[in-house]
Amino acid sequence: MAKPKAKPKPARKPSLGRALIVEDDPLLAMSLEDALRDGGAEEVVVCDSVAAAMAELERLKPDILVLDVKLADRDDGWAMAELVTELSPRPPAIIFSTGAPEKIPEKVAELGAVLAKPYDPAALIAVLADYRRKPGLLGRLREALAG
Repeated sequence: MAKPKAKPKPARKPSLGRALIVEDDPLLAMSLEDALRDGGAEEVVVCDSVAAAMAELERLKPDILVLDVKLADRDDGWAMAELVTELSPRPPAIIFSTGAPEKIPEKVAELGAVLAKPYDPAALIAVLADYRRKPGLLGRLREALAG
């Protein structure tokens, strides 16, 4: 008598962790939130200003930071990326979202991936699949002291 075949288990999506989206365009923010949730994010928080995002950073401790470079309250949104990269022991994956990628200073653009608006939110998930997080300043100090 033949054994019934076992049903294959559905492939489990890898977790993207916690995500913070800093975007003042509500339609794009909703699309990015949906893409991240569908891509495996455990928690997604959307902020429409740098001020709101700074308040959320400590609570959420995001694994992913999607950052609109030009927001209503600041036109240098990359300053948050610099701060997070330097002060976090393990900085989040940073994705810059901008309509003018050429205006991001070269050293700042090196902190993460740059997606030029308009872009398909699925491109965000593709970028994250290839992203390798690097330790921030505190993480590099810990590594130096431990090694």
